[in-house]
Amino acid sequence: MLAEARDPDPLASVAPWKPPIAEKDRKDPGIHSRRRGLRYQRQASNQKSCFFGVETTPKLVWEDWDLGREFTKTLVLKNVYSKMQKLHIRSPVSKFFSISIPQTAYLSPGTSLSIPVIFRPLKRCEYDDIIEFQGGKGNFQIRLHAIPPCPTLEVPESVMLPLCAVQHSSQTHFQLKNVSKLKAFFQWDCPAQFQLYPEQGLLKPGQECHITVIFRPQEALVYQQQAYCRFGEEGNNPDSLCAVLLQGLAKYPYLQLRNSSGKEEEDHGDPVLHFGSVGVGQSLCKHFEIFNPSPVNVSFCLSCLPAVAPMYESEFSCDVSRGPKVSLSSSVVDFGCVEERRSAVKTVELFNSSHVEAIYQWDIDCANSVFSILPANGTVPAQSHITLRAVYTPTHPMGHHRRVACLTLHREPVFLDLIGTCHSELQQPAILKPEHLVLYKLHWIHRQHSSDSVSALQQGHDANVDQEREHLFVEKQSNKKTYSGAAISTTPMEEFYQVCSGCVDPPSSSSLSSSPHVSIVPSELLFNHKMTSSSFTSSASQSVSITNHTTGKLSLIWTVTQKSSFSISPSSCVLAPLKSTSFQVTYVPKQLNTLHGAQLECFAYYKDSPDKRQQLLCLPWCVTVRVIGHSFQLGKEHFTPICSLKPHQVVFPALGGVFYRTVLLKNNGDLPLTFCQDHGSNCPLAESMPILPSCGVVPPGNHQILTLRAIPTEDSPKQGLSVTLQLNAAKFTKELTVISVVEKPHVFLESGSSLYFHPTAVGSQTQCSHHIRNLSRLPLRFQWSIPESDQELISVKPDAGELHPNESSVQIWSFSPLSEKMYTIKPTLTFWPLQSDESNKSHLTIEVVGMGSKGFIEAEKAVLDFGDTLIGSCRSFEVPLVNNSPCPVSFHLSVQQMLTDTCPSYDSETEQSALQLDFERGNIASRSTMLLRSTFRPCRQAQYVWTFSYQTLNTSGFVSCPPQALCEVRAKAVFPTLQVIDGYSCGSVGRVSKVHLWKLFSLESLNDHLLCSPSPTELTFRTPTKHSLRSCPSTFTKAIVDFNFSSAALNSDPTHFLLMLHNPGSVPVDWAFLFPEDQQIELEYWSVTGEFSSNELCQMKVQDNQLFRVSPRSGTLLPGQKRAVNFSYSHDFVGTDRLPVVLKLSHGREILLNFQGMTAEKEKTHLHFASTQHVFTSVAIGDCSPPRQIYELHSGGGVPVHYEVDTAALEQLQVDNFNHPVLRCLNPKGEILPGKTALLEWIFSPLEAKMYHMDVPINIQDSEPTLLRFDGCGLDSPTLGSSKIYASNSKTTVHCVQKVPFPGQLLFLSEDSIFLGNIPVCSPSSRILFLTNVSHTDTVQYLWELPQHGYQQVVQIYPEQGRLHPGECDLCVLTFTPSDYPTIYQLDLVCQVTAEAALARYHKALHHWEEEKQKQQDEFTITDKKLPERRVFIDKQPVAAPARKGPPLRKYKTLPPICSSSSSETVGSLYTRQTRTEQQLQREKAKEWRRPEAPQPALLHLNITAHSYGLLEYLTHFPDQYNKLLRNLPLNRTQQCLRNSASTSLSAGPSVSIHNSERDILQNTITPLLRDILDDSAFIKSLTLCYKPAIYRPTQISSTNSRNIPTPPCSPTQPISCSTSTPQPNGIVERKEAAGCSENKPRMQTTLKSKHAPADVCQVILMNTFQNLMMEAVRGELVLTAHPHTVTPPPLAVRSRQMSRAVTDEDQQTLKSHNPPK
Repeated sequence: MLAEARDPDPLASVAPWKPPIAEKDRKDPGIHSRRRGLRYQRQASNQKSCFFGVETTPKLVWEDWDLGREFTKTLVLKNVYSKMQKLHIRSPVSKFFSISIPQTAYLSPGTSLSIPVIFRPLKRCEYDDIIEFQGGKGNFQIRLHAIPPCPTLEVPESVMLPLCAVQHSSQTHFQLKNVSKLKAFFQWDCPAQFQLYPEQGLLKPGQECHITVIFRPQEALVYQQQAYCRFGEEGNNPDSLCAVLLQGLAKYPYLQLRNSSGKEEEDHGDPVLHFGSVGVGQSLCKHFEIFNPSPVNVSFCLSCLPAVAPMYESEFSCDVSRGPKVSLSSSVVDFGCVEERRSAVKTVELFNSSHVEAIYQWDIDCANSVFSILPANGTVPAQSHITLRAVYTPTHPMGHHRRVACLTLHREPVFLDLIGTCHSELQQPAILKPEHLVLYKLHWIHRQHSSDSVSALQQGHDANVDQEREHLFVEKQSNKKTYSGAAISTTPMEEFYQVCSGCVDPPSSSSLSSSPHVSIVPSELLFNHKMTSSSFTSSASQSVSITNHTTGKLSLIWTVTQKSSFSISPSSCVLAPLKSTSFQVTYVPKQLNTLHGAQLECFAYYKDSPDKRQQLLCLPWCVTVRVIGHSFQLGKEHFTPICSLKPHQVVFPALGGVFYRTVLLKNNGDLPLTFCQDHGSNCPLAESMPILPSCGVVPPGNHQILTLRAIPTEDSPKQGLSVTLQLNAAKFTKELTVISVVEKPHVFLESGSSLYFHPTAVGSQTQCSHHIRNLSRLPLRFQWSIPESDQELISVKPDAGELHPNESSVQIWSFSPLSEKMYTIKPTLTFWPLQSDESNKSHLTIEVVGMGSKGFIEAEKAVLDFGDTLIGSCRSFEVPLVNNSPCPVSFHLSVQQMLTDTCPSYDSETEQSALQLDFERGNIASRSTMLLRSTFRPCRQAQYVWTFSYQTLNTSGFVSCPPQALCEVRAKAVFPTLQVIDGYSCGSVGRVSKVHLWKLFSLESLNDHLLCSPSPTELTFRTPTKHSLRSCPSTFTKAIVDFNFSSAALNSDPTHFLLMLHNPGSVPVDWAFLFPEDQQIELEYWSVTGEFSSNELCQMKVQDNQLFRVSPRSGTLLPGQKRAVNFSYSHDFVGTDRLPVVLKLSHGREILLNFQGMTAEKEKTHLHFASTQHVFTSVAIGDCSPPRQIYELHSGGGVPVHYEVDTAALEQLQVDNFNHPVLRCLNPKGEILPGKTALLEWIFSPLEAKMYHMDVPINIQDSEPTLLRFDGCGLDSPTLGSSKIYASNSKTTVHCVQKVPFPGQLLFLSEDSIFLGNIPVCSPSSRILFLTNVSHTDTVQYLWELPQHGYQQVVQIYPEQGRLHPGECDLCVLTFTPSDYPTIYQLDLVCQVTAEAALARYHKALHHWEEEKQKQQDEFTITDKKLPERRVFIDKQPVAAPARKGPPLRKYKTLPPICSSSSSETVGSLYTRQTRTEQQLQREKAKEWRRPEAPQPALLHLNITAHSYGLLEYLTHFPDQYNKLLRNLPLNRTQQCLRNSASTSLSAGPSVSIHNSERDILQNTITPLLRDILDDSAFIKSLTLCYKPAIYRPTQISSTNSRNIPTPPCSPTQPISCSTSTPQPNGIVERKEAAGCSENKPRMQTTLKSKHAPADVCQVILMNTFQNLMMEAVRGELVLTAHPHTVTPPPLAVRSRQMSRAVTDEDQQTLKSHNPPK
């Protein structure tokens, strides 16, 4: 990574670094620009680009330059186009860059042009300029950039630190290099967790610096932090910055303390060392391991907490290790033959195979012996070894042999045999070899086995016979390689004790041997020591005695050293058999006031042996005597010892016998230390516990391993004995507590003498634990005994074993009943000491009680339903199993799978079960519940049913009963589903109805595909994956849906379709719209061939310019959740654009969506057809008035379209059908405005019951004709009362109710579509709608646009416009009155919604614009150039039709399209300069002030669907509804409608009406008849008597009162005058109308009006009442579900009398009013 210096930029401007998310270089912007500046400049200079067929570099960069010089770079232009190109060259503007080339250049195809560019800098700064080239197709620019020289440092992008423990440290290194030609001073600034060395410095050009990073974390985290390096030319103020990402991972150190016994780990599970119950005065040793499970190194130490220090020191002790295990590479070191006063060196290796460190010491004084081992003491690391040097320096010609012990702390010693032979010029004894040592050992074994060998030697028998016998035995034993175990009876510790006691025996000597070969008394000498017994050894000489226990003459030779302070005389002598001699040891200190010590050795061998073989069989023996002394003068203070003795307490086994223990005495000072055992204590038992060695000297920093020997007895004190060591021959002492007591075995049953088993199922097994503890300090062996008759019922593990002192053993007892009864069994425990014979045994008896019973299990619920699960995923659930029996039950589960609603290819026997159990076998405790965890992995869509059954298991694990049913588990495997529940259009298609929208996007087909199961190929990639190397990826689905974005003129507002996606399923669904670029694998640049097909080029154009957009492209919908998705298409290029987009549901369907959009030229006509095929509603044959049907034509161009239906095809169809008009167009000609829709009215009248296929051409002005395919089906005439063919033929599929508003939607419509169903002609129907303002801040205005259908207004809405405050709701009443001809209606009502805030801003801007315009019109112009220029007002009058261009709900403005056709043009336009003409046009455009345009209202669409029938047909097919709908129609209206429907024929057409003459005759005939009937008093009286409850008073109701009742307005264009409609209970509002009333008949009008006044009043009252109730309910003023209030009426008898009296009075008043007195 390169970091380049730039202009000063403060550190505060650099944003804090964040970890990279997806891209590699997404880091701090400030650092990022500096880091990549130089690198990206170089890359830009090297890259080639193509500008309109000219290949060149887009930039020339000067990096290294100085002042006062010229620097030249060459710009190469190459013509890669197939034609010659002429280029006009514009030189750089600044004087710092210059070119010497003509202004015009010509480039032939394939030729190149080199242009030298000269750079002349004058100061140290950054330079920037351009060279502009103008070609035939456009202009492009080449950038000239000069970067000032600056220091540049090269640092790595990131540095990874090694793994580190918290509060520890780790480090690493990296290189910091100065790659510039300037000196660079640097200074680091890093976070607290990291530290960099050196922190600052100066780098020369090209110099590197080794930077060390130290990582010291304080918390266990992942650290990713930037270390900033400031650098520059000046040291005091570095002005540039680079960064290195320091990454480190810190972990907490963690140690686990775990017991060495796996049982205790299972029992406790915690890091606890469990000692259990320990008797007072007794001890128990436990061991634990320290384990490091963490990935970092951990340092630890064992220490005691302050709170438990007293208890730790008194009752507990802790050792880190059990003790080492050492061995030697060889047990014998042979020095061979060495000349006198010469030396030989051999090496031997000491191995430590244990996991702890070994502390060793050789029992030899290297300064006073012919043998020496170096180093004589030290340590051996764990799992390692050291090399020792053994030196042989003889002083006397003889054979030397010494067996040296290597003492190891807490282990038995190992021995090393050192042999060597010394020769002089005069004496050359036999050379000792290792095989002689072997023969010597065998010889001694023979002596042990020969009972008379010793006496034979003592009595002087024939030596030759004895020697021959011994040699034969040795050879025989040597050949057999037999070493009898009985012969090797001494232990290493016992042998070492004999050596220290002055008795020398061979290594295989037996304890039964009568006497040693040679012995020395005493083995220790103390000089000038005063003991506690007041004895003081102050003499300078002491004597030692050596005894010859053999029958031969021995020569004794002492090893004499001149430098030693101890001397012995005589140094040699000859000792007769079985005799003793004395030697004088003299202490002559060579230095005063100090301490001395030594180990003197003496070798003994046979003197004058007649046979050398006898000498070889008896190797030399070596005896030693330890001597210590001091030379302190009187009054001089002795050295104060600085030493330690560990451990301070030694415990011997509580058994009779000889035992050894070791302790370590370490001299921690810098002066020598002497020690000796103080035998002056009064306790006689202390004398029986010697310390080996009992005296000696320890050099500074060295140690001495002391061995204690004891024989425990019963009368020894239990608190222990105190053994004292005297130090430095003074009053300094060290005490050691020794416990050596013999105890009797004692076992305690911790769980009591009884063991109870809970009830157990017959045939199964139950286990329980029982603890036994060894309360003595003796290791014991135990054995359980169970009666033979009860061994099938109970068992115990372990039934035998060992118990260490105070150890507790867990016994696992098993009980297997054979029948349902109570059992009582008494097993016996036998135990005895481990290190003794089995003669002394003890016994304990325990009582075992158990009961056998019958067990069973059942499920908590018989049927469990776990709902739906996504196919391809897994789901876990738990099935509760209950054991209500008194005993545990062992069971085996089995599951049988069954699928419902699945395909026939399913085979239950071969297909694996989709349900997996965590376990099939288990055990449930009594009266408890177990959760059976199961995992469901469905692979197909179906309803899964599993039947669970179980079988009980016996002790052996086999089933003991037939399967028994448990429960039934159900689960359903489903694929993710998605549905489109609503749609909304805006922009260029804002007036497209929802029915048309569903057709354009084929939403019915899309929903059908989404609800189907995916094919296996669709599940090739379960989630969106880049899988294709092609720009047009292949699809894995056969489901294809067309998304037609309609058409619009060039540069029109983008087309927007908003679809509401809904998840109707029960599982979440992840959906994504995958464009081709989302499925294509990105290849390297070199692998792209550049050869593309026309289809690929079109797709690249669509994708590069983002003509189709989907926002958002992906998302997740939870069950029941909804989300709006915006689909847009930009009309930037003329033509048809297509793009394949894949709708991918993760783990579900994959559907190919073919996006298609069309852009027409502005001045060209264009009709857009969503489909060229249309299906008419089926019509019954013989229908006299077939319904009128609609087909829509949409204008997608920018100019009006004139169309004409080719009637020739219809006429030919009529001729082919016996001159019967099968298909007729009622309005074959017309004109459609841009963006509008025209309705073609058709009448389909089938002649036969078959399917008709009719091709009809549509001629379009200035365009090619379009052939439409119409299909229609003729049906047989239905029987009376049959309405099956009229049920849903005309009903649209889009009748959803919008529940969720789209983004930005202010007004909410309660219903998006109204289906009125089958209604008779001229019968009004009403619906109630609600408009709700869902905004919380904006007040809106709305206005309904009422459509015209066949030059008649069939729909009325009251109110037609209104104003809604935030959150307010308004009620609208829709009245639909069909025309008098049967028609299939599909109407689209539009409601314009405008925010008042936008209107207020518009009016304010308009007012300001008009004021300013009027002001400039009234003012005159002064031609002064200094005055500001006047603005030009452009008064663009708004279009008369309401504007429907931009998307009213669009929140963001669409970015301008990229109009270039290739990537090279895009690059070339980056540095394009505006010409002077363009700049002047832009300045003139800035002077313009256009008239503000009114805000574009949002549009809400309401779809109305209905099917009207003639009255006779309606009466025939719908008699029940006919009585309900027509009961209030006037007589003359009813007869007229009946007559019209009966007389209307196909030839009459839908506009048939009664002529004026016929209407006059009808009115003149009916009017007198009605007047006479109303004037007849007898008729009126009869009506009054017949209808008493319904009394009518026409005189009490005036026309004025009825006119005051508010009624919805009626359109004046309606041919039939309509009065107010009244809603009926079934939701249809019926109306009474007076049709055909003449104005010149006032009497008839008055009579009819007065006659019908009560009906109109009732309708108005009912209408207003229903409206008020609905509004009060919506506003919350009326609760419709509240309990009604009850009013108690009077008694029935009283109420009937009152009613009859009131009716009588009312009748009399009525008759009087109708018959006034004459």
